[in-house]
Amino acid sequence: MASAPQSVALPLFYNDLVLLSSQEHASWKSRATDKATWLKDVNTVPLTVEEFPLAQRNFPIVFSAGEGSFPIALMGMNEGVNAFVDEDGSVNTPIYMPAYVRRYPFLLARVQPDSEELSLCVDPTSDLVGEFEGEEGQPLFDGNQPSEACKNTLQFCEQFEIAGQKTASFMAELEKHNLLMDGELNIDVGGGQPFNYRGFRMVDENKLRELRGDILRTWNQNGLLGLIYAHLFSLDLVRDIFSRQVAQGKGPPLPQAA
Repeated sequence: MASAPQSVALPLFYNDLVLLSSQEHASWKSRATDKATWLKDVNTVPLTVEEFPLAQRNFPIVFSAGEGSFPIALMGMNEGVNAFVDEDGSVNTPIYMPAYVRRYPFLLARVQPDSEELSLCVDPTSDLVGEFEGEEGQPLFDGNQPSEACKNTLQFCEQFEIAGQKTASFMAELEKHNLLMDGELNIDVGGGQPFNYRGFRMVDENKLRELRGDILRTWNQNGLLGLIYAHLFSLDLVRDIFSRQVAQGKGPPLPQAA
């Protein structure tokens, strides 16, 4: 069973990647689950710009730090804390689930480093794929051809890649106009020093206001301005996320009242 090249770091959630093959995986099935165990200790999840309108209702949307920034949803304010997923992987409140999460354990990847072609790969360590007994799960292959379930998975992954390209263009525009700054979010709970969160980037509203009118007009027409404001408005949810994890006993110790 050939693994994907290991010289490249594996993406979030994935412990291994292998090319999905009708020879190697002829009897494999995929199954659905209502428990996202791979998500329970993860507080940041990548987003595409197409998801901003829905994601901003549940999560603060920020951007990863350093070069090559990309959008991320904050599902918890502290590393290793997910305020929406319990220890058994159950989602504890109705939310929009990011496509990055729903894609797992599948992924389009370049099997050959020098090739531009993307192939459907899977994490073989996941309990969502394998040789399941009885009628559990949906076959990935019908003989030597992909099954309908496999075709649907491939289509979803292809759509995700297209959304990723749109996201890269959005990020390039932000970088071109130097709109991203190092972010800082402060939560004052009273009775002591506020909790400070850093290590991410956000749009600089002052620079946004200073942009030329023709640029803002173009962004308004192509929808980019709406995406920026979805990001900015979503930051109001920071206190809600913090309160959720404190109520669940997952937050940092609160200062004692005098």
